[in-house]
Amino acid sequence: MIAVFLSLVFVILYLLWLYLSRDQEKNRKIPGVEPTSKEDGNLSDIRAAGGFQNYLEKLHVKLGPIVSFWYGQVYTVSIASPELFKQHLHPFDRPPLFFKLFEPLIGPASIQFANGEDGRCRRKMYDRAFAHDKFGSYYKSFQKSADAIVKRWSLKGEDDVIPLNDETYNFTVRTAMCSMLGEYCEDNDVIYGFRKAYLKAQEELSKVIGGDPSHCEKVHTIQDFNEAMDFMKKTVKLALEHHKNTTCQRTLVVDEILEYAPNDEIVLSDCLTYLIGSFHNTGNMLAVCLYYLAKDEVIQEKVYNEIVQVLGEDGLVDESNLRDLKYMHQVIDESIRCGGSGMYAARYQEADITLGGFKIPKNTPVIQALGYVMKDEKIWPLPTKFDPDRFSEENMKDRSLFAFKPFGFSGKRVCPGYKLVHPKSAVFLATVLRRFKIKLHGDQHMEYAHGLGTHSSEEIWAKLVKR
Repeated sequence: MIAVFLSLVFVILYLLWLYLSRDQEKNRKIPGVEPTSKEDGNLSDIRAAGGFQNYLEKLHVKLGPIVSFWYGQVYTVSIASPELFKQHLHPFDRPPLFFKLFEPLIGPASIQFANGEDGRCRRKMYDRAFAHDKFGSYYKSFQKSADAIVKRWSLKGEDDVIPLNDETYNFTVRTAMCSMLGEYCEDNDVIYGFRKAYLKAQEELSKVIGGDPSHCEKVHTIQDFNEAMDFMKKTVKLALEHHKNTTCQRTLVVDEILEYAPNDEIVLSDCLTYLIGSFHNTGNMLAVCLYYLAKDEVIQEKVYNEIVQVLGEDGLVDESNLRDLKYMHQVIDESIRCGGSGMYAARYQEADITLGGFKIPKNTPVIQALGYVMKDEKIWPLPTKFDPDRFSEENMKDRSLFAFKPFGFSGKRVCPGYKLVHPKSAVFLATVLRRFKIKLHGDQHMEYAHGLGTHSSEEIWAKLVKR
């Protein structure tokens, strides 16, 4: 009897300890920093660090994979490990505050800011444009743009130098406009006019932000920005009118937007969102890729040899052979990793959750520090070294899938263009490298800058050697 009583007491005490320990775990305080001021939180610290990406890196290096800070008056959590990413797999809704810096470019009605049922429905409808049966038209558009680059480069002499950032940006703007908005955008004057206006708008917005995204609204007082945005919007509207009056097959993103979006404001905002998203980071990434290929002739020749082996001298990249370009795929992924595309994502939930043993109150913004994890030396030894073999089948076996998520991962809201990045890049690289060797002009060392995206801080100059 005594033994039974003691056993019962032990069980009760154990359950009490378990309850108290779990309660204590839930109330553990997330490592973090106090607000520098009541009004601005840690915004002054973000400015001092040189921008949001640098600030996140500084916090995670100092405090670990889960940290907290104050974005203005909003308590915010940032996570930076594959294990924590896996725990945060399902949230769909985005905290608009952390994407507000893009609002002057894409408008407040953009799908970027759409949450709940509206966001889910829009995303589901627009994703139909990226279905498997639509991809044939994308490859044709990519190839046409790559051929235009090669035609122009063929006129260059071996002593001429080309600006890689400028050229890759030209390619991605062209492919985005033609594949998203249709044949109206095949006119060079239309493409160059839109690109010029976008670069001016981006330049003015970057000046205003100056490391603090909360300043973005001030850009609307700048005449050059407003004129650039007016030109971009006018171009999109003209492309839409032209497309409505054509009898071409309805396979473009704009067709899905026109069918579903309930008003003109949403149509324009979502067209700009998909258009800018399609070229902004990819152009920067391809410049990074060509820089590293130019620096390492062995890697460049390995890519070239695979192109010839898989495609021959004149074959084109398409759905049937894209997967066979395995080493090129590794090169593209390593360029994305080194270039820092997709610096962060952010989500929130309308219920309390637990991450890493810490309680996260409902409606708390959670930053997913994608860029930091892609440079974490515990996952990627010598993280600043360009090494495509990191993505070989053998080296990927023991690495978490969540260690490389440049397009996001949460809530079925991955960047919709992720399906196009590898086809677009493969078409470009195969077309260019089959005709030219790329060599750097002089002794150049690329440094990264963070603004509306990650890019090289200065132009990259290269020379071409015809094969």
